[in-house]
Amino acid sequence: MKALRLLTMNALFTGDVPARLHALGGALAASDYDVVCLQEVMFRRNVRLIRRAAPAYRYVACSGTALIKGGLVLLSRWPISRSRFVRYPMTGPVRGEFFMRKGAQVASIATPDGELVVVNTHLSANRDDDWSPANRYTRIAEAELARLTEAIAAVDPSVPVAVVGDLNLPRDSAALAGFIAAAGLRDVLSGDTRPTYRPTPRWPSPPALDHVLVRPAAGQTLTAEADLVFQEKVPLADGRQAYLSDHYGIRARLIRSA
Repeated sequence: MKALRLLTMNALFTGDVPARLHALGGALAASDYDVVCLQEVMFRRNVRLIRRAAPAYRYVACSGTALIKGGLVLLSRWPISRSRFVRYPMTGPVRGEFFMRKGAQVASIATPDGELVVVNTHLSANRDDDWSPANRYTRIAEAELARLTEAIAAVDPSVPVAVVGDLNLPRDSAALAGFIAAAGLRDVLSGDTRPTYRPTPRWPSPPALDHVLVRPAAGQTLTAEADLVFQEKVPLADGRQAYLSDHYGIRARLIRSA
């Protein structure tokens, strides 16, 4: 079986967006990723910018017209047979994230080894940096995860599933562990303590907020490995050096077998 190479990355919707997305597109064009899942792309014009820089990704899944629902974009070298956007409930404190219409993009991809469902998602941020069960933002995450669990349960068990993106939950959080168990998923980076959010003086020790979770097809094995990418600055078109995002990317290799 051929390995499917996947990238997930929060692309950061603020700052020097066109220059960074152009550089990201160039990096994708030079890569061997089969499927790319991006969060915080936000606008249709940004999708066009990335696709012009990386034309080998002939297929795209995103929802919305000028504004991309959830800011979610999935690019693929393989045909996307169908896709849908699942919107999360708008609960908890009124916040700017309501503008983003958080949710999940569920796409069925026709790979050479058969159908694969990829779920690209971005959950609401925890503004308290407190992921204890009683926290107000934990309750928001749990409501979103319940909707996500329903979407995964609706996928035919004979089809493997990869759930990726910025879940805004640390790897050791009870909410994430409960979701993984309820949805029948496996954390590809389980036990990895490295942050996926770039450390800053304000937040010198952030947790891993971005994840790759997989569910094999019934009766099959889905072998997966992953690592962090795009941790260093890259050259922009004008010669400046910049980080592509405030998050690192995660690359994964998925191999299915009977």
